[in-house]
Amino acid sequence: MEYDSAIDTKTHICNVNEAISAFCYSLKLQGAVHDKSKLGPNEKPIFDIVTPKLKSLTYGSNEYKESLAEMGDALSHHYRVNEHHPEHHVSGIAGMTLVDVVEMFCDWKAATLRHADGDMNKSIDINVKRFGISPQLESIFRNSVDSF
Repeated sequence: MEYDSAIDTKTHICNVNEAISAFCYSLKLQGAVHDKSKLGPNEKPIFDIVTPKLKSLTYGSNEYKESLAEMGDALSHHYRVNEHHPEHHVSGIAGMTLVDVVEMFCDWKAATLRHADGDMNKSIDINVKRFGISPQLESIFRNSVDSF
């Protein structure tokens, strides 16, 4: 009898579907707890003061950076407890999981909605330099800007 690949292919499809479902579940869990530390006592008092200022500033500008510096310990705490920030990891983005990277990208995209002049492609430009993002990952990000 000749080999029929249908069973192996169907098994492979099911295995890929299970892996995608598990990945999506991990992302949903991350989405449910995303930035909750901003609501706690270590961060909220400072975020209450600085967030309204950040909304009116251009991401990456000197004024924006000054406002981040003003956040001091609250921002340090935020980075320390949120793995979707490159600052959380000793090796930056290279220390992140794929779930962390996707959450980070979604965070950047959502952050552009807070700014009057928010632009995801400009954010990518800035973050490529800020975090030493490789050309390959930069391309993946740019390919994904309008995908959802």
